[in-house]
Amino acid sequence: MSKSNHPFCYEYARPAVSVDCVTFGLDEDGLKVLLIERKLEPFAGCWALPGGFVEMHESLETAAKRELEEETGLKVEYLEQLFTFGDVQRDPRDRVITVAYFALVKLTDHAVEAASDARQAVWFPVDETPDLAFDHDQILQVGFERLRNKIRYQPIGFDLLPKKFTLRQLQQLYEHLLRRPLDKRNFRKRILEMGILQELDEVEQGVAHRAARLYRFHERQYNQLVKQGFNFEI
Repeated sequence: MSKSNHPFCYEYARPAVSVDCVTFGLDEDGLKVLLIERKLEPFAGCWALPGGFVEMHESLETAAKRELEEETGLKVEYLEQLFTFGDVQRDPRDRVITVAYFALVKLTDHAVEAASDARQAVWFPVDETPDLAFDHDQILQVGFERLRNKIRYQPIGFDLLPKKFTLRQLQQLYEHLLRRPLDKRNFRKRILEMGILQELDEVEQGVAHRAARLYRFHERQYNQLVKQGFNFEI
């Protein structure tokens, strides 16, 4: 048998690696985060972020997408690495380092269904989450701060909105995340002057109030503007 078929032997113990996903969605009531109720120990019956251990053949991102889909049925398009958490005591089972990922979804387009080692998968208001297992409260807070900061200088907020949206919905998104009211006139003037919204020949349907004009994020136009030095800033 060739030497390459033998496993490597290391002098020092090695930590395990896991991934955890902070997944945000938005509805009319505000910003939500996706949590699972754990089926297995440790922390059986407690709420946590979806996640699990990285398999030997997987990249970190592949593992994050797999765990999210296995535990909640959710497939995501927007996923980025958030931070690495390595406190020695963060997992009672073993020395585990976790790489957290940050995901945004159009909540109304995604039904969740618990599976694998999750009893339930539920969207919780960000400000009304229960105490979370492991160090997931800290991970959630870091994820929320990343979202609040990044939404000011990149148009990632459109990943939370329906494909067709009103200016009112767009403003409410920013007010939810920035946690302060925005002047309606100034906000609309600023966002329309950017030239990254496509006005549609459509209005809201089935609303009690006066139907508002619908818009769409013009991603191609935005990418062209970025090449010309455009800076998105709210």
